[in-house]
Amino acid sequence: MRLHATDRVYPDNATNAVTGAIRWNAAKSLWLFLMIGGGFAAITLTPSWGGFLVFLGTTAVTICAGHSVGMHRLLIHKAFQTPKWLEYTLVWLGTLVGMAGPFGMIKAHDMRDWHQRQTVCPPHPSHDAGFWRDAWWQLHCQFVLDHPPRFQIEPEIANDRIYQWMERNWMAQQLFVAVPLFMLGGLGLVLWGVCLRVAVSLIGHWMVGHFAHKSGQQGWYVKGLPVQGYNLPGLGLITFGENWHSNHHAFPHSARLGIEAGQTDPGYWFIKILETLGLAHSVLGPHDQPERDGLTRIEPGRNRSCMAGLNGACN
Repeated sequence: MRLHATDRVYPDNATNAVTGAIRWNAAKSLWLFLMIGGGFAAITLTPSWGGFLVFLGTTAVTICAGHSVGMHRLLIHKAFQTPKWLEYTLVWLGTLVGMAGPFGMIKAHDMRDWHQRQTVCPPHPSHDAGFWRDAWWQLHCQFVLDHPPRFQIEPEIANDRIYQWMERNWMAQQLFVAVPLFMLGGLGLVLWGVCLRVAVSLIGHWMVGHFAHKSGQQGWYVKGLPVQGYNLPGLGLITFGENWHSNHHAFPHSARLGIEAGQTDPGYWFIKILETLGLAHSVLGPHDQPERDGLTRIEPGRNRSCMAGLNGACN
């Protein structure tokens, strides 16, 4: 079986995209349990409106400016450009989400993307499991191939000393939030602004990925691929646009994820503000690069029948 390569993933003759094992990742699992425990303590032992507002504010900044804009659209997809100092700031805010450092995020994203571009995708990277099993797999485990492809991050990122520092100390980056919060309001604010924020962010990120690969509104599909993306209408504000996953599968290079009328995309609004201020440029839209092979538009009202389009029903 011929395996497709992507920009950072290069299979060779020995690579097998299916054979491997799902293994418990102790550091990842214990980190999440620690954050969940601290978040539970925040709600039950130190309830306060101040803590709740700190939770909302820090979550919005790190998820929107950090994860969605900095990590996902800028660092991973290069959907727009900024001055280097701002790029570092946005990616650092993404590191504060608590999932991984910049290298870890690039690898997790690109390996999943590579799997989903093959003709056969294993159940872990395709989210092809029930709710609770997929939660365990994604939040506490990792999929380890017996014969993985070569993974290579471009040198301008891999050799960057700032990114190397973020990667080495990505868990410890929370101290830059925890210390000021402790000085401002004691342990309670730390539990709200660090532990609860990280726990909700990690679980929320997984849930969007889980449901966005299961079913929903579909504006596009890519013929020949076993994994399709689905939009999750109504969640634009709380996901900052990351819910428009059918659009993202169709146009992964686009800085704009909510490309249809009425599709709320606060992440893109933020990018446009940066552009207006002269802090962002070369902002890519859905049609600024060639379309993916096999990309097919699904007209409104044909979503259910077109889910069978992989078998020719929408030809």
